[in-house]
Amino acid sequence: MNIAATKLDEPKKTCATCQACCCRLEVMLITDTGVPERYIDIDAWGGEVMARLDDGWCAALDRETLLCTIYENRPLICREFEAGEYECLSERKKYLNE
Repeated sequence: MNIAATKLDEPKKTCATCQACCCRLEVMLITDTGVPERYIDIDAWGGEVMARLDDGWCAALDRETLLCTIYENRPLICREFEAGEYECLSERKKYLNE
């Protein structure tokens, strides 16, 4: 089987077609992007992080659509996290057994 051909046949991973696996990661707020205060928490070391719900999901995630409710004001780390790249695929594998 041609591995390159198999890769081309796979559907592209995008935020719109994802199951929001990255929204379970801890997100440190290292720049001001306008994240609303209600979504900001303080970690054990005093740093600002995205608030997470009791089940570990980001508090800014719309649970019905699995899309970010503050997309235009999302943290820098979320902006730099690229759908379909190594980190994305690693998180998907962990949660979706891909």
